[in-house]
Amino acid sequence: MNGRWIAVTVIVGAMVFGGAAATYASDEQVTGAQPTPTAPPDYTPDKPIEPSLSGSTVVPACAQDVPWLTYRVQMLDPQARSTGNTASLVLTDGSNTVTLALGTLRPDGTLSGRILWPGATIGADGRGTGWPGWETRGGELVETTGNYAWTRGNITATIEVNPSLVVAVSYPPATPQCATGPRTQLSAAGLPATGGTPQTLLVAGAIGVAGLALGITAVALRRRGRV
Repeated sequence: MNGRWIAVTVIVGAMVFGGAAATYASDEQVTGAQPTPTAPPDYTPDKPIEPSLSGSTVVPACAQDVPWLTYRVQMLDPQARSTGNTASLVLTDGSNTVTLALGTLRPDGTLSGRILWPGATIGADGRGTGWPGWETRGGELVETTGNYAWTRGNITATIEVNPSLVVAVSYPPATPQCATGPRTQLSAAGLPATGGTPQTLLVAGAIGVAGLALGITAVALRRRGRV
């Protein structure tokens, strides 16, 4: 009997141990417990690439006596992180500010064109009729501290989309081919107002004619004396 009990005890113990092992294996399979993986020593997570307006430009120009701002906006955003696609140009001298709407970027992230300088106007013929720092009073253009006169001085320009970019901009200088301010005003007779009145010009012309006649007479008298 003792030998039988010993055998039974061994068999029962083996069954209990085997069941516990099977239960542990089963739990491991169910829970999917696996050793915690370790990252390789040279692994680094992807760094976000911020959008950029690098390469965008704003160039002042003059055409047919009209000051323009010619622009090209180019946004680089490989991870589509920008939250806007509408471009504007902000001009400021530190005290005054004006915002010029440029438009919506194309699907490729670019936008180009030109926009009038603040305070400038164009006539029906496409030529300039107004300029910053000038206004019409009594039918004549006169200088003023208004009408965006400050934009002709030291200013800062910023292209804004989200992100933004500061660019160098200054009022275009006048040339013989293109005026960036009023040309010489003409009088009713069509003569330059700065050249004198029609009466003074007629007197000057008469004096010139008289001098020419005297010169011709003197030459004639010399020739007669020689004969």
